[in-house]
Amino acid sequence: MDKVKKAFSGMSASLLAIVAGLLAGFVILLISNPANAVRGLWTILLGGWNNGMKGMGQVLYYATPIIMTGLSVGFAFKTGMFNIGATGQLMMGGFVSVYVGVTWTFLPGALHWIVALMMGALAGMAWGMIVGLFKALLNVHEVITSIMLNYIALYLINYLIKISYLFDSLKNQSVNVAATAVIPKAGLDQIFFILKGKYHDASSVNAGILIAIGIALLMYVLLNKTTFGFELKAVGYNRHASRYAGISENRAIITSMAIAGGLAGVAGALMYLAPASGMHIHVEEVLAAQGFNGIAVALLGMSSPLGIIFTGLFIAHITVGGAYLQSLRYMKEIIEVIIGLIIYFSAFSLLVRDMILRANKKRRLKAEAQMKPEEES
Repeated sequence: MDKVKKAFSGMSASLLAIVAGLLAGFVILLISNPANAVRGLWTILLGGWNNGMKGMGQVLYYATPIIMTGLSVGFAFKTGMFNIGATGQLMMGGFVSVYVGVTWTFLPGALHWIVALMMGALAGMAWGMIVGLFKALLNVHEVITSIMLNYIALYLINYLIKISYLFDSLKNQSVNVAATAVIPKAGLDQIFFILKGKYHDASSVNAGILIAIGIALLMYVLLNKTTFGFELKAVGYNRHASRYAGISENRAIITSMAIAGGLAGVAGALMYLAPASGMHIHVEEVLAAQGFNGIAVALLGMSSPLGIIFTGLFIAHITVGGAYLQSLRYMKEIIEVIIGLIIYFSAFSLLVRDMILRANKKRRLKAEAQMKPEEES
């Protein structure tokens, strides 16, 4: 019963944060361009439906990496770690997957993209493990280490691309991966498309969304149905008690960050092994936004793998809707501001939720203490 109440209160907090963020965003739309504010809000809420089935396909495509980074951040949260380095892990995973996708053409058929995906996951895992090692062995806070590693990954990848044959100097970005390394469509392009005259205009969605959902379900089983997952969560809840119970705290920290990094690495691989969609590694001094959006997804989804699937789809939905705001004479960055507001309100709503839960617990304990003397008499 307590679990149901906690889940309900968490869901209520997330919905409250979304509504508050959208209302605050509406105020910003009113200040920016009062005449189109209502239409602007409606455009955001319509999301992918602004462009029919193709638009919804784009929602699924954009949701894929942020579901994965949300899983990365959420998994770390569950085990008592704050993985703000999902961006760097995503970029390292993306770079290695592109390298494999461009150079390992000796791999046959479907094996090529699968190996590229796995190598991206291993790269992200190695990058995340560095954070865990510093935390476990040197007690360096994971936030400091992961932020520094984000920028190390950014500049290292920029350097490696520019000195290699992965670089397209005309476009200042990575080259396309081989056709065999591209994530297959899995028939989704036959569902999410629109017809323009005689032309079949398909969305960018591919099998990546199915992979992301499958991994989310796997993470749910791992965290909630296995002894291994219980041990990791136990360290997150109370490290001292778990140490007393014989659980290795250092091993749990390193393992947790390695898995979180691997999830973010898969996000990078799924992003860049689809060059036809326009996703390439650009040589510029900008961190990948998908890693930070994963924090919002994890907060709204209460770090639950199942909740992260739905919140990832929602963030992608309003992001795609925000892309149409320019037709109403709004700056495209407004949707990023609204997402930022939702993050802020989600953190605030979680604080309020915890205060209410603590107050209810105190009230229940007080009532039980008052009932005991009556029962004894």
